[in-house]
Amino acid sequence: MKYEGNRRLGFSVRIFLVDGDPDGIRIIEKSNWTGCGLVFPRALFAKAKKRPELERTGVYILIGPSEKTQFPRVYIGEGDRLLPRLEQHFRTKDFWTWAVVFTSKDQNLNKAHVQYLEARLISLAKEAKRCELDNNTIPSIPSLSEADAAEAEGFLRDMLLCFPLLGLNVFEKPSTSHKKQRLYLRAKGIEARGFELPEGFVVLKGSQAVKKEAPSIHAYLSQLRHTLLEQGVFRDAGDHYVLTQDYVFSSPSTAAGVILGRSANGRLEWKTNNGRTLKEIQAMGSSS
Repeated sequence: MKYEGNRRLGFSVRIFLVDGDPDGIRIIEKSNWTGCGLVFPRALFAKAKKRPELERTGVYILIGPSEKTQFPRVYIGEGDRLLPRLEQHFRTKDFWTWAVVFTSKDQNLNKAHVQYLEARLISLAKEAKRCELDNNTIPSIPSLSEADAAEAEGFLRDMLLCFPLLGLNVFEKPSTSHKKQRLYLRAKGIEARGFELPEGFVVLKGSQAVKKEAPSIHAYLSQLRHTLLEQGVFRDAGDHYVLTQDYVFSSPSTAAGVILGRSANGRLEWKTNNGRTLKEIQAMGSSS
């Protein structure tokens, strides 16, 4: 997100439905940006491959369900000409159900730029740990001139602003610079700290989670806990788990359920130091 001083800057994004179908081919354009996004379901690849955007240099993300985790499975790539790479993946990768492509409308992205973008996106996805990354190799960031690196980073920032609008939230770790009221969850000898943001509920690094799950825990929560342990977001500390990084969950209840090892109402479990619940805080905010 862009800021001017402490003020968040607004921007507009135009999403054009090529066939008038919200689930069909979409074109993404952001104000004051030369980039252009193309989003399409795998079922419409035969039609999408005729689009001029795929004749350009760019980066792409393939997204589909994971068979092992609750996270989406993601593959990130680049191409000097995108179409041949996507045709290859259409033949050889069965997991993906939709794709996002970003190119430049003025075609000023070159091979080095998109290799840089690919490497940075893969690195961000690995750090955020919010997807199952399908890439077998992790490319090194290519050496660019200072000017080219700045241009590529600028392009990346605008891409990252567009991804959440497409339902793709796998690249960014939560920011702890927000001046949000800290909330606490204390139970069974553990303590977790966090705060709510529009995109979800952030549980802070160093927070603790119970190790033993309740027999009645929802399968989704149990699998998510297992995935976080595999990903290294949870560290086994003997009689409990410890979060190794700040992590954003989809809701306060999901965050509380993962921490407590059971289904939970996060709006009642997360409290201020003086015992006021998140639900009470939200009720006060809505009445003001």
